[in-house]
Amino acid sequence: MAVFVLDKNHVFPPVELAEPDGLLAMGGDLEPTRLIAAYRKGIFPWYDGSPVLWWSPDPRFVLYPEKLVVSKSMKQVLRSNRFEFTVNRAFKQVIRCCRDAEREGQSGTWISPEMENAYIQLHEQGIAHSAEAWYNGELAGGLYGVRFNNIFCGESMFSLYSNASKFAFIRYVQLLKQEDVRLIDCQVHTDHLESLGAELIPRKTFIEIING
Repeated sequence: MAVFVLDKNHVFPPVELAEPDGLLAMGGDLEPTRLIAAYRKGIFPWYDGSPVLWWSPDPRFVLYPEKLVVSKSMKQVLRSNRFEFTVNRAFKQVIRCCRDAEREGQSGTWISPEMENAYIQLHEQGIAHSAEAWYNGELAGGLYGVRFNNIFCGESMFSLYSNASKFAFIRYVQLLKQEDVRLIDCQVHTDHLESLGAELIPRKTFIEIING
């Protein structure tokens, strides 16, 4: 197993050198400059503890906005006006709720205080964004991620009410499509996102798109 160790420079090895599970490198920090450099190369941080681990899986799980699948039940939710949709109204609340969300099969969260602060800095620079669903004036669900060029890289989502996160996701994908975003990076496979139209593509194809 050959995993690269990063130094103080914001330089990553070629993604083709990643391990079969996608692990590419370890170490470094979560400074905005390094994070931006990583995303632009198809790399993202994901770790529990220390050091920072950097990943670039092959294949890559993505959603083309034009392939979004909206079920009949969700179409009813969208028409009902049950939730209000906003963008970047409550980024700090969203990432904190993602951090605190209980997830099946997990004893904790991978969103450490260091990770939380790093993405708040990216948000303050206009690079990280959130999408929110509100119910009766209260935050009900949402998601956050990183956007550059015509790519949105989703990081995490949460829901406090049934269908709230799915509502925010669908509305945000529809908005991104209007803004000519070509691809939404979902990173690794989940049944939930597959039901919404996400699919696996070769990492090579993913890199070609983000470099386009």
